[in-house]
Amino acid sequence: MQLNDLTAISPVDGRYRRVTKDLGAYYSEFALIQYRVEVEIEYFIALCEIPLPQLSAIDPATFEGLRKVYADFSEADAQSIKDIEKTTNHDVKAVEYFIKEQFDKLGLSDYKEFIHFGLTSQDINNTAVPLSLKRGLHGAVEPVLLEVNSLIQGMAETWKDVAMLAKTHGQPASPTRLGKEMEVFSQRINEQLILLGDVPFAAKFGGATGNFNAHHVAYPEHDWIAFGNHFVSEYLGLKRSHPTTQIEHYDHLAALFDALKRINTILIDFARDIWQYVSMGYFKQKIKAGEIGSSAMPHKVNPIDFENAEGNLGIANALFEHLSAKLPISRLQRDLTDSTVLRNVGVPIGHTLIALRSLIKGINKLELNKEALDADLEDNWAVVSEAIQTILRREGYPKPYEALKGLTRTNEKVTSITIRDFIETLNVSEEVKAELRGISPFNYTGV
Repeated sequence: MQLNDLTAISPVDGRYRRVTKDLGAYYSEFALIQYRVEVEIEYFIALCEIPLPQLSAIDPATFEGLRKVYADFSEADAQSIKDIEKTTNHDVKAVEYFIKEQFDKLGLSDYKEFIHFGLTSQDINNTAVPLSLKRGLHGAVEPVLLEVNSLIQGMAETWKDVAMLAKTHGQPASPTRLGKEMEVFSQRINEQLILLGDVPFAAKFGGATGNFNAHHVAYPEHDWIAFGNHFVSEYLGLKRSHPTTQIEHYDHLAALFDALKRINTILIDFARDIWQYVSMGYFKQKIKAGEIGSSAMPHKVNPIDFENAEGNLGIANALFEHLSAKLPISRLQRDLTDSTVLRNVGVPIGHTLIALRSLIKGINKLELNKEALDADLEDNWAVVSEAIQTILRREGYPKPYEALKGLTRTNEKVTSITIRDFIETLNVSEEVKAELRGISPFNYTGV
């Protein structure tokens, strides 16, 4: 089924479908079903490779055909499972019955009862979801996030020598460099990416209440904990949580969402700063032929890409916050509140991706307006007072802070001439005066 952009309830699947369509391979209903099929098939293969006595006769050459069941999974297959679910009223059981049908086609009918052997639904859900999350983040989101950060790093390098008036509390402050301010964001993102990479993709796999009860009663001689660890790690590339209740405890998933939220928060901070720089005239935006900034004011070129990013990052973070706060809580050994919530994990990821694409678009529109930066610096010679009073402190000059405070807090505008004249009144050596004359808002930018 193909969603219609005009009738979709959510803009993630409607207005922004062109941006988010790749996420369908990971977070759609179709994807969830396909990942469930994959886990079930790989589990059966793992049982064969123990091997369990009843499965020892299966030729390993059969495994290729089994894996094609999920590798070649089609929308028709997914619809077949949904049709089965109409009868079973149980989504995971419908997957099991579908695979049994495939076993009949592959001549494996005698082994059908080892599909979903000893498992509960959450052994499938709590492996399928983190598997889809891992692949989706690595395959569809991470490359775009890295592209955004690369663009910010490029801004830092391109503008590393561009002096800029800093603003603290919205007031003129000691000058900085535009590139350095961009580097702040890039480094913050880099550090959070490291923390994000440290969070394992965890999965629950241990039977009805996490103790391999059914497995152990059927094959008491086998080490099922070791099997579970090996299966989850080697077959699925995840980390098995142990011990658990009937469901994954989601602590690592909460950490993952919190890490994504922190990255998004940094990007909100970035988007707001760029918005402000555009408002101040530090940046102009490239105009695309035919685009309209305002329905009433023809002159306007609005920073809509950064506003779009901020809005979508905010929605994503609200959902990430709910997911990380809710999922680790489950009554006793299991309640069902996580089930419906987990179906929404793709939504904040979708909003995040929309925001990242908007940031890429917005950054690529920016053009530096150095004249505006220089004009602000020229208009704020008072900021060099910090430099002058610090050198005077070094020289043992009496009450240098108070002297500069008196100069800069009058109603008269402080200009280069004001500063020059003040320097001439100082009772210091000509060498120190020459040093002070060399300071300007354009070179007082630190290291």
